[in-house]
Amino acid sequence: MLSAREALQRLQEGNQRFVAGRQGEHSGIDESKRKELVAGQAPFAIILGCSDSRVPAELVFDQGLGDLFVIRVAGNVVAPSQIGSIEFAAERFGTPLVVVLGHSNCGAIQATLEQLVRPQETRSPNLRSIVDRIRPAVEPLLDAAPSKDVDQLAPSAVRANIRASANQLRRGSQILEQLVEKNELLIVGAEYSLETGAVDFFDGV
Repeated sequence: MLSAREALQRLQEGNQRFVAGRQGEHSGIDESKRKELVAGQAPFAIILGCSDSRVPAELVFDQGLGDLFVIRVAGNVVAPSQIGSIEFAAERFGTPLVVVLGHSNCGAIQATLEQLVRPQETRSPNLRSIVDRIRPAVEPLLDAAPSKDVDQLAPSAVRANIRASANQLRRGSQILEQLVEKNELLIVGAEYSLETGAVDFFDGV
């Protein structure tokens, strides 16, 4: 198994290939690979990403079958089911790296900012549960901004939400905390740019 730093480097190199349009060179997707994975898996990184159709982790990082353990949810929010999934992969497979992957122009962030500026009672309770998980990360930004301009605040809000989710994973699970303390797990935050295709690893690296 790769170390966390080696896993991070592999993701960075894969993203560089994606940005350069050279993806697929190292994916190793063929019949033999599929058969090999029937017996088990050993993903080298766990990705907690957004459900947005424009940010598929395997493509963004140019990885193949069995390489990534991917959990996707709108706004890359952290809830018990996501924590449990990450605990499972980290413990069962010894996966050394967790990446919280947000992205520019995130609809969940936009919806949260809009809800804070113009509350709407018509939202479904299920959507509200996502907004409520993002709210603590972005509310201070809104409070500090006199203009309350949602579009202007969105880029900072995306990063604040990524940091909050990464910190929640570092401190919200005894299992993950212990793995981090023993240097067996690294949790980082990253932002994918819809405009350029590049991933910026900016938190916890």
